[in-house]
Amino acid sequence: MAQIIESIPNISEGRNKEVIEACVDQIRTTAGCTLLDYSSDESHNRSVITYIGDAAGVEEASVKLVKKAAELIDLTKHEGEHPRMGAVDVMPFLPIKDCTTDDCVELSKKVGKRIAEEADVPVFLYEYSATRPERKNLVTIRKGQFEGMAEKVQEPDWEPDFGGRRIHPTAGVIAVGARPPLIAYNFNLNTDDVQVAKNIAKIIREKDGGLASVKAMGFAIEDEETGRKYAQVSCNLTNYEIAPIYRVFELVKAEAKRYGVTVTESELIGLCPMKALIDSAEYYLQIKDFDFQKQVLENHIL
Repeated sequence: MAQIIESIPNISEGRNKEVIEACVDQIRTTAGCTLLDYSSDESHNRSVITYIGDAAGVEEASVKLVKKAAELIDLTKHEGEHPRMGAVDVMPFLPIKDCTTDDCVELSKKVGKRIAEEADVPVFLYEYSATRPERKNLVTIRKGQFEGMAEKVQEPDWEPDFGGRRIHPTAGVIAVGARPPLIAYNFNLNTDDVQVAKNIAKIIREKDGGLASVKAMGFAIEDEETGRKYAQVSCNLTNYEIAPIYRVFELVKAEAKRYGVTVTESELIGLCPMKALIDSAEYYLQIKDFDFQKQVLENHIL
């Protein structure tokens, strides 16, 4: 495999294992595409799927996934903590090897057109693929969620890029685009007071004056197996060089302390660049003159 493009779509199903497996099977059975990882969150009622391949393989797998998800996921019956507007809520493409961001932008447009035509799901282009400045940010596109999207797409500035001024009656709409690597990283707190998590999220996220390249929300989580309830600060780090994991971790801990709360654990959702984790190890271990390429055994061998 010479060219490598990565995609990390999020589907609005995290509880029904048969539906999740049927969606993941669309990746497993596509030539030129390799499934890397998938994980589900029952409280968020959402699954994250990660796969790689050449442009043709990723294109075919992505369209197949949306068609299957639109067939099996009914958002009129969907409940979960995480905001969502589509059966496949978001589908990003990332350049990994022998391709560029421009290649991924072109792929996103090709996939978006096919999704609208073949899955009957309208498409917004976002991030580097956005056709308007206000469509760059996924949060702005998703505002109103599935329940408010039929009305939103009738507004002058919010016609989807593909599919017309409408939504799929049960599968909603989808955001498709090219973007840089993103780290999905959550902090679980030793309190069930969701307002604490929301307050912390507001402090740390970029749009409210916090850390650049950080998006954050506060959620109330209940573990269905144990019955444990807790508050969670859910983050997307859109550029780990600007906002390293360790810096976000330390700020969340400091803000939690104001409320007499601690971080009991953190969660990494999906895959993460190795450099982001090694940067955290270097920070906490205070390694002098650390050489990422020469002193990490696997890097040195490669």
